[in-house]
Amino acid sequence: MEKPKLIIFASGTKDGGGSGFENLATSSELDAEIVAVVSNHEHGGVRQRAEKLDVPFIYMPPPYDAQHYSSILQNTSIRDPWVALSGWVRHVSGLDPACTFNIHPALLSFDHGRFGGPGMYGHRLHEAVKATLDAGEITESGFSMHFVTDEYDRGPVFFEHHVPLQKGMSADNIAAAVKKAEHEWQPKITNMVVHGKIHWDGKDPASLTVPTSIFHREQAPHSLAG
Repeated sequence: MEKPKLIIFASGTKDGGGSGFENLATSSELDAEIVAVVSNHEHGGVRQRAEKLDVPFIYMPPPYDAQHYSSILQNTSIRDPWVALSGWVRHVSGLDPACTFNIHPALLSFDHGRFGGPGMYGHRLHEAVKATLDAGEITESGFSMHFVTDEYDRGPVFFEHHVPLQKGMSADNIAAAVKKAEHEWQPKITNMVVHGKIHWDGKDPASLTVPTSIFHREQAPHSLAG
């Protein structure tokens, strides 16, 4: 049986990053063919990891509009691929929302999506989580996986994992704790998506289907209209 085809969008940095992409590409829990990885840095950490792993690399400069995203997918010559955003820090538009999903390094369910939206990525996001922790409003962070619509971080969330925090943690401490959990869970949940166990129709969040087997402790998916 032919494996699902997956394209990963991962920004990384000009001289590093891309560990999430590498974690997916090397995981035994992901039964899919990674046909390409895309980055907005032409010679950054993602490209270095792609060359080491022999995964085709695609550089995507601006503009980040629907036409350009469509052309990137067409260049892979793969019909109807799955698209995983893993540390991609550019706005996405024009991709099929039923086949495009993202991992976000915070809990989108918190306070009606306070930790999502424009500007909520990278160090700024973890600084916002730290400020909320210091204010005594939260005792945990985590990550969310959701399908991607044209509105930042508002597609239906299908998986959240909570990470306990301790008073006094720095933004870097929080980022490291969340990344560790991401690397543990992202491949197995991604595998469930690309094999159709988690899905929606791309239009109505109420169509979201998630197996109860991935729920644990107080974890549950939260659908956010978008």
